[in-house]
This record gives sequence, C-alpha cells and structure tokens, in this order.
Amino acid sequence: MKTRILTAVLAMFTVVAFAQKKEIRRAGKAVEKGEWQKAKDYLNEAEAELAGADEDEKADYYLYKGYALIGNGENVPPQDLSAATEAFKQAQQLGHDEAAQGITAASNALVNAAIADQNAKNFEGAADKLYESYELNKQDTLYLYYAASNAVNAGNYDKALDFYETLKDLGFSGEQTEYTAVNKETGETEVMTSKEQRDLFVKSGDYTDPQDRKTESKTGEIAKNVALIYMEKGENEKAVAAMEDAKRENPNDVALLQSEADMYYSMGDMEKYRDIMEQVVEQDPENAVLLYNLGVSSAELGERDRAIEFYKKALELDPEMTNARINIAHVILSREQPIVEEMNTLGTSAAENKRYDELAEERRSVYRDAIPHLEQVLEKNPDNVEAARTMMNIYYQLNEPENAEKMKQKIAEIEAQQ
Repeated sequence: MKTRILTAVLAMFTVVAFAQKKEIRRAGKAVEKGEWQKAKDYLNEAEAELAGADEDEKADYYLYKGYALIGNGENVPPQDLSAATEAFKQAQQLGHDEAAQGITAASNALVNAAIADQNAKNFEGAADKLYESYELNKQDTLYLYYAASNAVNAGNYDKALDFYETLKDLGFSGEQTEYTAVNKETGETEVMTSKEQRDLFVKSGDYTDPQDRKTESKTGEIAKNVALIYMEKGENEKAVAAMEDAKRENPNDVALLQSEADMYYSMGDMEKYRDIMEQVVEQDPENAVLLYNLGVSSAELGERDRAIEFYKKALELDPEMTNARINIAHVILSREQPIVEEMNTLGTSAAENKRYDELAEERRSVYRDAIPHLEQVLEKNPDNVEAARTMMNIYYQLNEPENAEKMKQKIAEIEAQQ
C-alpha cells in the first residue's frame, strides 16, 4: 500500500512538472510575440509549482517574467520595473545566457521612466530610478551622476551627497569621446552612438567631416554642487574644504576654478570671488561673460572704474552684450548717491550755497555721462524699457521736459507691444 501511494505521488509530480514546463515555454513564445499579458498569465500558472523546477527552468521563468513586466519599455509602473529588475537578476544568478540582455532592457526602461519623472518634476523618483539603473551595471557611472543631479533638484541633499561621494571615490570625471559627422542633407553636426556607426555613415557618402571630440569634465560641477550642499546645510567650512580637495586633484581645471568663484559669490565673499575670477580670465581672456561677471563683482565691491573697465572689455569681445552697457550706465549713476548725501547736509551759508551749486553741476555731469551708454542700448535694443525709463528720469532731472516726454512716449509704445 505504501509503495502504491508513493508511486501515485511521483506520477502526480511528473504531471505537474510537465505542465509547468509547458506554461513556461508558452510564456516564452508569448514574450517573443510581444503578448505581454498572455505571458504573465502563463507565468502565473507556472509559479505555484516553481519550487519543483530545475535551475534551467527557473532561469527561463525569471527571464520571461522580466520581459513580460517591462513589455515594450514604455510607461512601465514603478512596481513592475522593480519586479522586472529583480527577475532579470535572478535569471542571471541562475546562469541564463540572455539575462544580460534583459538587464540592459530593464536599465533602458528605468532610464525612460526617469526621464518621464524629470519632465513631471518628480525628481526624487528620477533619482531613485537612475540609481537603480546604475546598480544594474556599475559601468554606467553617468547614470549615478544624473541620479545625484536629480536628488539635488529634489532637495534631498544627503542622498545627493552620498551619490557625489561615490562618484568621487570612483574617479568619475564625466569626460567622454563623442563621434560626430556632418549630415550632408541638413548641414548639421550629429553625434553617433559609436565610432563604427560614424565611420559607416561617412563611408555611405551621406555624412562628411568625421570628428572625435572630448566632452567637458564634470569635476568642477560636482565639486560646486558638493560645496553648495554643505552651504545649504550651514557647513561652510566643509564646503571650502571640499573645493580645496577637488582643486588639489585637478589643479588646472578652469571649470573648477569657476565653481570655486561661484561658491564664494554664494557666500557673499565678493572680494574672494573677484580674485578667483581674475585667475579664470587669465586662462580664458577672450571670454566676454567672464569679464562681464568681473564687472559685476567689482561694482558690488564699490570699484566703479574697474567695473566699467571690465564691462568695456566684455563689449569689445561681444558688442551685443546689452547688459554690459546698462551696467556701465548704472555704475556711472551710482556716483550720484554720495553727491546727493553731501548736498543734503549743507546749510544756507554763502560757502555752503556755493558748494551746493558745485555738487549740483557734478550731479548733472553724472547724468550726461550715463546718457550715451543708454542711447547705445536703445540703438541696439529699441524695446529695452529699462533703458528708456532710466533716460526719462535723467531728462526730468536735467530739466529737459521735451526729451523726457519723448522717452515717456517710447515707454508707452514698448509696453503696448508686450
């Protein structure tokens, strides 16, 4: 009797195992056809008896489960993404040859979902998905970098700092070689996925001018973000230390110097900002934006003549830099304040009246010095309402009502068009 019972159980087990294999094979065929829900149904039927399957069958099961869950990789629910990732990992642990492709598919789906999160401003979700994608393949350090950036945008500074520290330990710079060629039809330079693809396109005759170019290092940006995180946490000393540490490792990185300058600007240390910016300009003297920024810091430090000098140098390099012209006028007009303050302290004696008249003329001279720069602004940019309004006020102060009314009319015309 015992033998008969044992035989019956074994027979039943064989039938279940056979059915299980059949459902897994059906799930595989459904995956090949893109019938994701049908594949899930087959896998659900096989799951109950999975414990009795051999390792090859289990490996197939988890591989098909992963593919069924991510489907075509679009709009995959977060829970399905996580489950698919785990399924592919299990298939890989069980030695399935195709598990690596599945992990790549899961990684791509995670990245697509992260992009959707970014567009929806769900930066926390994007950070988590990008980190999970990095975890699938530790060679994809760029995903960890973007995960850190999203964590910053989410305001999760501790998470961002942890990601940045990992990048630092890995020696990440973000520098990559891009393979480009010019599309003959559009005339635009396009970045190819690989050197082989680029060379193939050029060989076809549809593309010309193949180039290899290096992307910029992200070391400076990372150091700046780490410093800003520490500043946000009220730990300025750690911010400075982090920047100094980065500079020791990358002493010739101009972007890092710029980041250090930005850090001191955020701290309100304009003198330190200005000093570092001058070092940056020495390495990039033809950069109008850098010279403009030096003008701003010099103006904030009360160094008017120096500020104007920097603004003029910026305009020599970029004559269309409207803000530099406006700022020159503002720096000139800032000379008015001490004049007015002294005028307000004077009494009514003959000597004081004489001094008052002298100061009044100095004040008018300040206005006249500013006018040509504002006129150039309006010449280059006729719709600049700020310049027009400033000129109107100047003409009223100079007692030139006709010119003031002209500016008033111009302001009304500009505002009517907006």
